[in-house]
Amino acid sequence: MKQIDRANCPIQRATNIVKDQWSILIIREFFLEGARKFTDLQSHLKLSPNTLSDRLKRLEDSGVIDRHLYTQHPPRAEYRLTEKGKALGPVMDALYNWGMNNTPDL
Repeated sequence: MKQIDRANCPIQRATNIVKDQWSILIIREFFLEGARKFTDLQSHLKLSPNTLSDRLKRLEDSGVIDRHLYTQHPPRAEYRLTEKGKALGPVMDALYNWGMNNTPDL
């Protein structure tokens, strides 16, 4: 690894956005299925609505995903990866490959 400025470390900046396992698994869903609705994400990930809502908001605020309303009454949204989110593809591939090669099946 290169020498880094620890006060402005790119790894730290990246992990400030993708903070936890749930955020990574939410991002995984976009790579597997493309645009997703809240209910689809909730049923696949088995997350509480509050946890899912918090992670989606954080990813949206960070520019990783966009929220698009598809109905106004009641308001319903679909989420999609942005270009910034799509740039996580190699990272997700690396995590997948590392998991396949270095972790036991659950």
